[in-house]
Amino acid sequence: MKLERHRKILELINTYDIETQEELADLLNNQGYNVTQATVSRDIRQLKLIKKNINGKQKYAVIQGNINDMNEKYIRVLKDGFVSMAMAQNILVIKTVSGMAMAVAAALDAMKWKEIVGCIAGDDTIMCAIASADDTLIVMDKLNRLIEE
Repeated sequence: MKLERHRKILELINTYDIETQEELADLLNNQGYNVTQATVSRDIRQLKLIKKNINGKQKYAVIQGNINDMNEKYIRVLKDGFVSMAMAQNILVIKTVSGMAMAVAAALDAMKWKEIVGCIAGDDTIMCAIASADDTLIVMDKLNRLIEE
């Protein structure tokens, strides 16, 4: 039950801008999970969720791995190399600055996003295989948020 709840929490924070434990508890209860704020607080600690400031609002987010210089470098590579993206069902085509596609693809792979199955890079184009069309929208949202930060 806890593992299912943890999966649902990750899904919810990737879908909604959740600012408080109470909001998360309400969403979980609406999804059929009978939780209290104390349970949600424990889950947040166990999942090592953080609050990020996005557009002046705090929201829960997942940090892949430790917050370290490598994550900052990957984000910087994404920001520096990214030009545009387009969705083709469960394929995300990302255009980059010439010569940056491999670096951006390596940064995406290092992020270990569960939605991304794999990336193939050329000189200025990346084809990312995404688990589903719905997951493609999630990846696009994550990329937009990273680039806008």
